[in-house]
Amino acid sequence: MDGGWWYRDIVEPGKLPLLLALVSFVVTFALTRLVTRMIRAGKGPFRNVTPGGLHVHHVVPGIILMVVGGFTLLAGSGRGVGTGIAAVLFGAGTGLVLDEFALVLYLSDVYWTTEGTKSVEVVVVTVALASLLLLGFSPFGVDGLSGEEVQNRATALLSVLGNLLLSLLALVKGKARIAVIGVLVPFLALVGAVRLARPDSWWARRLYRRRPRARARARTRAYHHDRRWSGLRRRVTYAIGGRPTSVPPPPP
Repeated sequence: MDGGWWYRDIVEPGKLPLLLALVSFVVTFALTRLVTRMIRAGKGPFRNVTPGGLHVHHVVPGIILMVVGGFTLLAGSGRGVGTGIAAVLFGAGTGLVLDEFALVLYLSDVYWTTEGTKSVEVVVVTVALASLLLLGFSPFGVDGLSGEEVQNRATALLSVLGNLLLSLLALVKGKARIAVIGVLVPFLALVGAVRLARPDSWWARRLYRRRPRARARARTRAYHHDRRWSGLRRRVTYAIGGRPTSVPPPPP
């Protein structure tokens, strides 16, 4: 029975739990940022949870939800209402945990500092990767395909693998954001792979060691790139997660 793209590319390959988890993740992160910004501004009924004077960060209930939802998903059959509920719990827990990713990384309450913007960057990367898994149709696990459909899926799979290699090359060249976005937009992966590496990347340290001109060009290009785009990147990050207390000075 042909139920359209929803059945063939979401339901039959078992991607409905992923969709529920992704939606729950995005909604939880958005609501959490809204609540924390209201608490910071002293507006609304929300306050920090401080039983006995101990500030309980929302990463704590997030871990609990991830554990419950994750183990329930692994124990389930991948179908049914229970699996859907587990996916929602896992997505919500992941949203709470990654919203305080910077706290876990620095082992310090840096939520409203410049270091805290790392949480927003990790959330954006997570949404991009989860969307790739969701929107990229599955070449396996779908029954009743014709010979032409099998060939088309095989061709698409090879294209995805090739694009993934280009993204990995961009990553080792120190272009993490381009690598992530390039997984979804192949042209960006190609651009990141063929252009000069950033001077502090693994690629530059290994392959530009005996190429002083390449090192100099890499430093110059990185400087101009950061000067051109760092302001826009900060504005987008602040719009999503809120302006930190300590703001770095603009590049000279």
